[in-house]
Formats: sequence, structure tokens, C-alpha cells
Amino acid sequence: MSRLPAALLLAGAVVFGAPLLSAGAIAQSENEVYNRIEELHGNAEAFDRPLRQLVLAMRSGDAETIAGLAEYPLTVKANGETYDVENAEDFVENFEDLVTPETRRAVGGQQYQDLFVNSDGVMLANGAVWMGAVCEDNACEDSHWAIIAINN
Repeated sequence: MSRLPAALLLAGAVVFGAPLLSAGAIAQSENEVYNRIEELHGNAEAFDRPLRQLVLAMRSGDAETIAGLAEYPLTVKANGETYDVENAEDFVENFEDLVTPETRRAVGGQQYQDLFVNSDGVMLANGAVWMGAVCEDNACEDSHWAIIAINN
């Protein structure tokens, strides 16, 4: 999409009071999503594998795989509470309370072109899960993709 039509669409949304650009509000291609990830976070190529692992693990309820994809401490909002999950073992032990069936279904059905990307990370399933590029050192020369928040 060129900048002019996108700008007109955004202006129309503001003028007519339509909700601003929520995930899925504007059709985007996989290439556009990939380029946005690369632009804002770098390491877009490395995002594919953990994303696919997460989607498959959510479909099957594989708590161990999901726990292994998270960065700890992990903030989880569930049951009207906010939890700081300290480690993978704690996540697995409390999986049923931390990740609702609705979240598992929503993330399990995630399509790449429907991802929302901003400077905070990559949002899946309308905010149910956020993934981010986590720096491995102070210079952030190396990073890995991980779940950084879960919001049921």
C-alpha cells in the first residue's frame, strides 16, 4: 500500500471516529509484516521458528514448549490478576490457570499476515501474547525471540 492511500485511510478513521488501526483492520501481506519486524526489531528471519513453535504448542496445549519459549520473569495477566512467573517450572505447574483455552485457541489460529508489530514487539491474537526480540548482552548485538507477556 502506498503512503498516500494509507494516510487517507488513517485521516478518514480519525475524522469519522473509527477505531484506529487495530490488528487485522488493514489487510497486510506476509512481506509487509516481515519488513516491519525487521525495521523495528531486526532479526526477523529468526522470528519464524519460535512463532511456529508457539502456534503449534498452543493448539495442542503443550505447556513445556510454551514455557521454553518465554523470557522470565514473565508477566501474565489472568483471572483479573497479574502474575510474575519466575521460571519455566512455575509456568508449567500453573499452565491451566495462566493460559486460558480461549487464548490457546486464538494463538493457535494465528496467521502471520495478521500479526501486529510495534516498537514493543509482535502482538498475537489481539494482544493475548506478545513476543519480543530479547537482547542477550548490553550491546544487543545478539538477540533471541521470546514470549514477553501473556494477557488472557
